[in-house]
Amino acid sequence: MKKVLLTGAAGFIGAKTAEKLVAQGVEVIGIDNLNDYYDVKLKSHRLSQIQDKKFQFHQIDIEDKAKLGALFEEHQFDVVFNLAARAGVRYSMENPDIYMSTNAVGTLNLLECMRTHQVKKMVLASTSSLYAGQVMPFKEELPVNTPISPYAATKKAAEVMAYTYHYLYGIDVSVVRYFTVYGPAGRPDMSPFIFADKLLKGEELPVFGDGSQSRDFTFVDDIAEGTILAAKPLGYEIINLGGGNNPFTLIEMISLMEGFSGKKAKLSLQGRVKADMDVTWADISKAKKLLGWKPKVSFEEGIEKLIKWHEANSQF
Repeated sequence: MKKVLLTGAAGFIGAKTAEKLVAQGVEVIGIDNLNDYYDVKLKSHRLSQIQDKKFQFHQIDIEDKAKLGALFEEHQFDVVFNLAARAGVRYSMENPDIYMSTNAVGTLNLLECMRTHQVKKMVLASTSSLYAGQVMPFKEELPVNTPISPYAATKKAAEVMAYTYHYLYGIDVSVVRYFTVYGPAGRPDMSPFIFADKLLKGEELPVFGDGSQSRDFTFVDDIAEGTILAAKPLGYEIINLGGGNNPFTLIEMISLMEGFSGKKAKLSLQGRVKADMDVTWADISKAKKLLGWKPKVSFEEGIEKLIKWHEANSQF
């Protein structure tokens, strides 16, 4: 790779991926619409950490096909990393329209630009939310035809459209399904950020359900490295990027946060959300085989890094 397009560059995973790409000497054209789903100051903070002449940022929405086309006219990309998405299960139930227009139509716009300008590789970020109701640990060949949230449904639509463009036009696609990504400067709508923030402020932690829900938490640096490795030619492959170990419950995560912060959590138990999955757990044998990838950061180490970041960045 010499030059790549990275969408969602101001996002949690996108910014970390950009940082690692430029460290490898790759020229990165990053785009993001900088929407206000959460504090734009956090997105600007992430971008400010990428201090490299090989990184160029444009405020562009992947729903804007004309501006995307102009960018493809100006640059010859080797790879498109499509990490732009409307994320979050609960918010997708309130605003399904914007999830469809960004996650599905936005991906289609990128695929059309790639077809027109002969760009032959896409890495498409997807989600473990597609595995709802399947047997664990989740394997990539499982049928994921029963999504239980608009978020999951629109990510499935993006995967399917990418396969169509692979079949018709020979575009090489790696779909990477992420499992509950956490770490410093994370998404403020996710439990690791919310819990760390409220714990350090002495506020109540809102726990949906009884806290026994468990997730295959995966540290953001590991996810970014796996995403970059997926840029190799593979044809069309779906690859899990997850912790790969026994999942941790929310209560276990809170306990670790208490230990690293020296503070006692006050829990506020909320009603369970129907669209939430009870458990996620990735089979990552395919990632090991095809990419030579496995996570390096333990959950304990990752939570310690998360707490330290929140202690140093209380403004977010």
